[in-house]
Amino acid sequence: MKARFIIVLMIMGTILTACPKGGGGRKTSETPVDSAAVETPAVEDATQPAAEADAARTRAIAEEPVLDMVTSMGNIRIKLYKETPQHRDNFVKLARKGYYNGLLFHRVINGFMIQAGDPFTRDTTKVDLYGSGGPNYTIPAEIVPGLTHKKGAIAAARRGDRVNPERASSGSQFYIVQDEAGCRHLDGEYTVFGEVIDGLSVVDNIAGVETNAKGLPLYPIKIISIKEVK
Repeated sequence: MKARFIIVLMIMGTILTACPKGGGGRKTSETPVDSAAVETPAVEDATQPAAEADAARTRAIAEEPVLDMVTSMGNIRIKLYKETPQHRDNFVKLARKGYYNGLLFHRVINGFMIQAGDPFTRDTTKVDLYGSGGPNYTIPAEIVPGLTHKKGAIAAARRGDRVNPERASSGSQFYIVQDEAGCRHLDGEYTVFGEVIDGLSVVDNIAGVETNAKGLPLYPIKIISIKEVK
């Protein structure tokens, strides 16, 4: 296992900054990845009537919306925070468009986190680009004291400080904390904008799957849909 993460450290480009050695963390590269490299058209839910889809887009967003993330390994219920309104609203708007439907968890590190939200992951011929896709915009940082990388926390991925000193977030990529000790050093560095309120066992199960040296699961783990329940 140790040898595997040394390989990850050496060759893996990532959006997240490095995890320190010890304390249950997994060290990753600080090589910046352009999370806004390509504009991706919105993907509509084919089962949703046009009128219903239009109504969903214009419906007011709850102060702390609750959404169900249906994955190929089970359901994860999440709540988004009122303290981070720009990230909250962006995530809900993308979910309403069906943007996340069909995307993969493209970076999975047991003892650290699971990451998704890259539109390139719909296309297996673009595997070398996984981790660099997005909706062609970033979101200003909303780093709030007290919103920490606890287990189940949802945070926005971003490019590294060297090319992104303002710590602006990716427009669509996010990660879910699987191990608090492994991610504690990220507090104050990344925008935490929500948390898992049901389905932590699913997060653990995803984190435990076999991956290649870059953290990509050997068998695809897909987000089927993300829809509001409140």
